[in-house]
Parts: sequence; C-alpha cells; structure tokens
Amino acid sequence: MDFFSTSNILVHIPLGKGGYDLSWIEAVGTIFGLLCIWYASKEKLINYPFGLINVTLFAIIFFQIQLYASLLLQIFFFAANIYGWYAWSRQTADQEAQLQIRWLPRGKALIWGVVCVAGILLMTFNIDRVFAALTLLAVNLMQALGLNVQVPELQPDAFPFWDSSMMVLSIVAMLLMTRKYVENWLLWVIIDVISVAIFAYQGVYAMALEYVLLTLIALNGSWLWIKSAKQNGSRPLQPA
Repeated sequence: MDFFSTSNILVHIPLGKGGYDLSWIEAVGTIFGLLCIWYASKEKLINYPFGLINVTLFAIIFFQIQLYASLLLQIFFFAANIYGWYAWSRQTADQEAQLQIRWLPRGKALIWGVVCVAGILLMTFNIDRVFAALTLLAVNLMQALGLNVQVPELQPDAFPFWDSSMMVLSIVAMLLMTRKYVENWLLWVIIDVISVAIFAYQGVYAMALEYVLLTLIALNGSWLWIKSAKQNGSRPLQPA
C-alpha cells in the first residue's frame, strides 16, 4: 500500500537546506509516538497501544531505508511496550495499580548509573562494529523469512558519542518507564535535548522542532511524576 511507502510524501517542510519531505507513514508514526509519550506522562495505560503502533511504523520505515540495526531496536521497543502494558495493567485486590510511580532506590540508581556510563563508553568506541553486527543479524533473519534483502553499505557514524548516548539512554529509559521509575523522564529529557542539537546542527530543522516538542512533553512528564512520587512517599536516592 502507498501509505507504507516512504516515497508517499505528505508535505514538504521548507526548513533547513533543501527542506524536509515528510511521508505519510512518518507523520502518522510520529503522531502516535507523541500520543504515547503524552499519555505516559499522564500515567495512562493507553500509551502502550499508541507506542506499539509507533514502533511498528518506524520499523517499516527503517526497513525501507535499510537501517536494519535500528529496525532491530524497534523490535526491542515493541517487546518493551508489551511488557510495560502488562506491568502497568496489574492490579491489587483493591483494584488499584500494583505499580506506583516512585524514585529508584539508592542502590538501584547507582547500578543503573554504572550501566549507562559503561554502555555509553563501550558503544562510543564500538558503535560502527555493533551496528554492523546488528545489521548482519537483521539481514540474516529477514533472509531466513524469505525476504530478498542484502547487507547495505554502512557509513561511519558521524556522532559516535552522542549517538551511543541516545541509544543506551533510550533503552534504559524505556525499561525504567515500564517499572514506573521517575528517572525515565529525566533520561528522556537528556535524549531529546541531544536530538534537538544534532538535528539542528545537521540542518534538519523540522526534526529538531519535533524533538523540541518531545522535550517539553518529557519535562512535563518529569514534573507530574515527581509530584506523584512525592504523594506515594517516595524520595530520590532513598535506601532500599
């Protein structure tokens, strides 16, 4: 169907060098992504169906533009959305949500901090090799399913540290969100600010503006979840 083609352009956005062609599938996927983040900030379970649609559409986009490593990451986010939907929907005997918004205990916060730093350092010095390996894995899986795909020509990463930071922090933030930890929103703010800077530097101003909006939603989510955590008696860096 034409809708799923990245060549089916909805609108040309005259921002940056040459402007930006926004396809229908990217526009719809982005809208569902924004809805997912907005409803997550409100602690609404419906964020997960929106998230599943978002990652599915973006997986299709990455397949078409041969970013197979990013496609595999969307599969991870799909699984994380399924788990988050399950975890958030569990209720106590009093029909209340079993998971409450809270801060990470001091010990867990330290562990996750070490994981983030170690992950970013490892990825920074190995990002090209990691993405090449993920791409090869994705191609082999798709070929096993009968798809006629070949290993694309990969270019060296232009921003290894920043791309590594966004990848690692996105994975950690998604996992923390499924468990309703406040810190997930603080990580999303960092990720979105980095994205704004990179897209603006590359002259892709339409994408930079999108991430400005995501930054505002993440800041709102941080504020709302910090208030909820306080009401639940949770404080930052409390002992377990």
